Amino acid sequence: MPRALRHVPALLGAALLFAALYAVQRAFRHLRLDAIGRALDAIPPRALGLAFLFTILSYAGLTIYDRLGTIYAGRKVGYVRVAFASFCAYALSHSLGFAAVSGAAVRYRLYAQWGLTPGQIARVVAFCSLTFGLGGMVLGGAILFIEPGAVPYFGAHVPWGVFYGFGALLWGIVAGYVGLARLMGTIRLFGHAIELPGFRMALAQVALATADVALTATIFWVLVPHAPGLTWLIFLGIYVGAYTAGLAANVPGGLGVFDSAVLFGLAPYLPPPRIVAAIVVFRLYYYVIPLLLAGSLFAANEALMRGGALIGRFGRLPWIRTLARAPEPDFALTAATGAVALSGVLLLGLGLLAPTVAPGAAGLAAAAGQFGPSLIGALLVVLGATLARRVTLTWWLTLLLLAVGTVFVATRGGPAWIAAELALTAAMLTPFRIRFYRPARLLHGKLEPSTATTLLALVVGVLGLVGFRRGVEGLVETSWWGIVLSARAAPGLRVSVALTVVPGLLALWFLLRPGRVRSGAWDEAARVRLAEFAASLPERADGVVWGEAGRAGIPFRRIGRVLLGLNDPLGPESDHVSAIWRLRDLAAQEGRDPAIWQAGPGLLKVYGDLGLAALPLGPDGMPLPVPEAVNATRFLVCVAERDLALLLPMLPGLAREGRASVSPPRAGVS
Repeated sequence: MPRALRHVPALLGAALLFAALYAVQRAFRHLRLDAIGRALDAIPPRALGLAFLFTILSYAGLTIYDRLGTIYAGRKVGYVRVAFASFCAYALSHSLGFAAVSGAAVRYRLYAQWGLTPGQIARVVAFCSLTFGLGGMVLGGAILFIEPGAVPYFGAHVPWGVFYGFGALLWGIVAGYVGLARLMGTIRLFGHAIELPGFRMALAQVALATADVALTATIFWVLVPHAPGLTWLIFLGIYVGAYTAGLAANVPGGLGVFDSAVLFGLAPYLPPPRIVAAIVVFRLYYYVIPLLLAGSLFAANEALMRGGALIGRFGRLPWIRTLARAPEPDFALTAATGAVALSGVLLLGLGLLAPTVAPGAAGLAAAAGQFGPSLIGALLVVLGATLARRVTLTWWLTLLLLAVGTVFVATRGGPAWIAAELALTAAMLTPFRIRFYRPARLLHGKLEPSTATTLLALVVGVLGLVGFRRGVEGLVETSWWGIVLSARAAPGLRVSVALTVVPGLLALWFLLRPGRVRSGAWDEAARVRLAEFAASLPERADGVVWGEAGRAGIPFRRIGRVLLGLNDPLGPESDHVSAIWRLRDLAAQEGRDPAIWQAGPGLLKVYGDLGLAALPLGPDGMPLPVPEAVNATRFLVCVAERDLALLLPMLPGLAREGRASVSPPRAGVS
């Protein structure tokens, strides 16, 4: 059951995105691009200026989160540095949301440069994450009590008593947190001691977060024209509800889901073009511009770190050398991955942006209508979700579909900016071929029964689409999901298309994901196999994970929610990367986080691809002081924001065991 629950966020996100596309298609099918353009022109310059000012104030407020967080962690950092870290972390995580550039990963990267210990950084991350949620709970509770009807869709269908109960629960959580901060200095949760920030600091958190969420909603509010009955409080309810739905969808920036919820919430008050125009400007101000600025600043900081050794020779800015060898978040690759998902969403909703094929379109584009692009869009959404696994086949398929999608949009007379976005995404992804180094299980190793069954389902899906071609010809100007949900299509055709496309998409998802990993026993046979590759081996381990070729292995130990590898892979280098990924896959199967103790510098880039941060260790196995970290040759790599506090107290014991490890028997010696 726990393994099934881990798939709930992804399934919920897909369901919310699908529902959003359907809802917008049904309610706003007559929306046209020229009408949106006129609505954009109608936004007063004063509203644009106020929205820009409120955006600056909102991000300035977020910097205070980090300022208070560093005080709570016991290590005050200058405000300029705090502002830089806060802006980069929030701008990148708001828009992209991937682990490799999450707010936590960015904070670990930057604060480590400025002398904070891993434990202190963990406290800053926890403080900022909690603060961000407190404001939503305060305002959400207020809206559920005062204006429950403002909640998009649910406000008109759910008894208000339910809203009152949820509102009381949200306020109760906030009050309980402040009360515990007043009465208790430390609490124990899931076996871990958590030091609370203190009564005044807790009150400051609640007040700051509430003001920040309200200010962010006001950015959007000033862009919306005045409408009878639409008050700021009602709009706030719509915004908070839409933002919550976007978070639940687990897609970057709540793309599609947030926008649909806003459209529905404001539909009784404003015409659709005015709503869409406000959404476009809000996303430009709050997401796109900060993303470009933060990405540029963060990239410049990384460039400075790479040149730190040269600058350090002249005695200037020695702190920029601190973690030059640590795995950094790869902003460019993650941005390209996010753009693939965006491309898929655009093709899925192409019918909403260009409802008919333009006159003069011919050939395959005219024959495919909207059905072909919508199918390509669904495939790109699936591929975008699997690119993080670094599978070579995924890279090739993604580029192929982006190219085909670009041709479809360009030759059918669709919006030129969509074709340009698809082509730009392909150009962004192309240089990263070297970063996709994992062979697909479909093309590597034995064809397991589960893989064969999934492949058969995919082939049946493709053949089914060919077989249904005649039935779909009359509905060619409807996307595949539009056919499934259309009242004009025959029930049999709707079911047939659904049973063809959906299993095919699921088959592609399973074919591009890793198979089930089985660990081996850490016994005499395992020690003999790895003896020639190590001077000493761990005396105690819970098992060993072998690479795809079965030649390189990683002994591991289960420590709470962490699956801790006890060293880099031992064995031939050609099998190292697959062993690391199989350790990660085994951890995912068991609901744990992967980590490696005593990792070397040579594989830090691979660990970085897994979203793991590196803590430099000294010869004694303990964390190095920041000035000496640049000379580190061994690291602890882990999901720092979640697991560092758990692993740090265990390092002395691991170091003692490492010194006591016995030399392994030589290969071939029983």
